[in-house]
Amino acid sequence: MHSSKRKEMKVVRTISELKSLISGFKKEGKQVGLVPTMGALHAGHMSLVSRARKENDIVAVSVFVNPTQFNNKEDLRTYPRTEEQDCALLEAAGCDVVFVPSVEEIYPEEDTRVFDLGPVAEVMEGKFRPGHFNGVAQIVSKLFSFVEPDKAYFGEKDFQQIAVIRRMVELEGFKLEIVSCPIKREDDGLALSSRNVRLSEEQRKIAPNIYRVLKESCNFASNHTVAETVAMVTEELNKLPQLEVEYYEIVNGLTMQPVENWNDAPYVVGCITVYCGDVRLIDNITYKAL
Repeated sequence: MHSSKRKEMKVVRTISELKSLISGFKKEGKQVGLVPTMGALHAGHMSLVSRARKENDIVAVSVFVNPTQFNNKEDLRTYPRTEEQDCALLEAAGCDVVFVPSVEEIYPEEDTRVFDLGPVAEVMEGKFRPGHFNGVAQIVSKLFSFVEPDKAYFGEKDFQQIAVIRRMVELEGFKLEIVSCPIKREDDGLALSSRNVRLSEEQRKIAPNIYRVLKESCNFASNHTVAETVAMVTEELNKLPQLEVEYYEIVNGLTMQPVENWNDAPYVVGCITVYCGDVRLIDNITYKAL
């Protein structure tokens, strides 16, 4: 799909430069894949880049810590920023364009758009992080309109976010394919996250219990109700030092609405958020796959 001779990766900081670069590629009839990120890249992000690399002629990656999706100012302040390292990883992965804008470039004035994201955005993250998904919709819709990609890649760790983005695409009428990619984990099961670097050594040893308990709950679920399974996961994790479950919900994997019985939906996923100390970690597990 792409020739063996690699062009050098372009790092662009302005929307106009990004647009002119991409439109050049499109005039040559090239298919463009976009991977939106907030930087602090890890193997999870890189798996999205490598999937995009396989499926497109051109891979564009955005690196932007988007302030409008943080409802917690402290979380925004402490979010890791590692631009140089990110660019080195992306270059090695065969990325063509990296878009690294400033906040002023993206929001020369306040973005006051409010998206009608509906029920998918009202539960779980939507309930605990008011305004978060509207901020996600703001930035992703901007990126889609700048790049007009053929495909855009998102990781399933942010499971609910993918449903919200699909809804935004429908609302805005973007013509592109949303590609969801499986969670990448450490050998001990901890879902890769840019926030993991904030865990102390002790917390880093405790955090893999999140996935361990989720996996155990799959066996437990085979002869217990949804409510009993939710209670089991919550209690098991809350017993452990430094872990506190913010929510655990077992939902229809398409609508994000809670299910009461295992046979309420063909696709059933458990979504969890756990504080490990003051680091907020999210994960999910599939009980019934489509």
